Amino acid sequence: KNLKFLCKTKMASLEGIQSKTQEIRDLTKMERTGTHSHIRGLGLDDSLEPRKVSQGMVGQIEARRAAGIIMKMITQGKIAGRAVLIGGQPGTGKTAIALGMAKSLGEDVPFTMLAGSEIFSLEMSKTEALTQAFRKSIGVRIREEAEIIEGEVLEIEIDKSVQSGAKSGKITLKTTDMEAIYDLGQKMIESIQKEKIVAGDIITIDKASGKISKLGRSIARSGDFDTVGASSRFVQCPEGELHKRKEVVHTVTLHEVDVINSRTQGFLALFAGDIGEIKQEVRDQIDTKVSEWREEGRAEIVPGVLFIDEVHMLDIECFSYLNRALESESAPIVIMATNRGMTKIRGTNYMAPHGIPLDLLDRLLIIQTTPYTQKETQQILEIR
Repeated sequence: KNLKFLCKTKMASLEGIQSKTQEIRDLTKMERTGTHSHIRGLGLDDSLEPRKVSQGMVGQIEARRAAGIIMKMITQGKIAGRAVLIGGQPGTGKTAIALGMAKSLGEDVPFTMLAGSEIFSLEMSKTEALTQAFRKSIGVRIREEAEIIEGEVLEIEIDKSVQSGAKSGKITLKTTDMEAIYDLGQKMIESIQKEKIVAGDIITIDKASGKISKLGRSIARSGDFDTVGASSRFVQCPEGELHKRKEVVHTVTLHEVDVINSRTQGFLALFAGDIGEIKQEVRDQIDTKVSEWREEGRAEIVPGVLFIDEVHMLDIECFSYLNRALESESAPIVIMATNRGMTKIRGTNYMAPHGIPLDLLDRLLIIQTTPYTQKETQQILEIR
């Protein structure tokens, strides 16, 4: 009796954990409304001409056109070793243009947002903070070939031993060309019961991990009204052989790879928050491995966007690091924003435009923003 009670309480706690994880997953899908959450792009047409009001962007016609031309150069790979500076008064849409550029590049392209004052920390050196920001903005698209079994479930047989209580079973899968019976282990039986797989479902089984994914119901079973729910999806019965090779694409940032390889707890360190400094040897090894994968055709580099707001807050050491980092072959597109005119370069007594040293300023493409009119401000508030 005690054993049964323990089992029940354990099952209840597991169900509670599963429901909590489900809640967390649902929460991550929620769109939180922020200052720039209404921006979906730069609002340009095919000839890079800005529309007056489009994709959440209002006004700033010249600045948006300039940003569009730079975006075209980025996508064609014709711009390298350069950065973009967006200059203008506070509240003239500098951050909005940077976010619009990131959205125009696509969901797969990494976008890192950083304020100039964020890098001054007691836990981490300034160059380490900038290195991490750079590597967060560089994605690696890794291609892998996975072996899968894909077919329609004809029959599932699960037997339970009277003596030991161990489960064993068989599953019959078919395609339009062939049919086969597979033996099921304990974990596979649990996965099938968890996914609520029944005869007539189209499933895929990853041979390496044993993960079962339910694609939907077979069209041949569309007449079975008793098994059809509101969210049921009907899929064609797969053709050809049951065993197939499928290409899987993962996109990760170099920083994520750094953290996983530099910490004993592996990928869990990404959620811990306390990342700290990462040794240069680890980064060099990762760069070597990624370059090997690139030569083999297994991976490709996806240069993202690093947006540094309040760039006048950086000091001379940071600017010298940026000057060197921009020359790297896998450097992201660096977009800076400032609202200062002639001001002192932090850490020196020299005056310079925007508080940026002249040698770095020569590398920058400058986009100027102008104040919004009263009508444009009203339109922004309406969209928001």
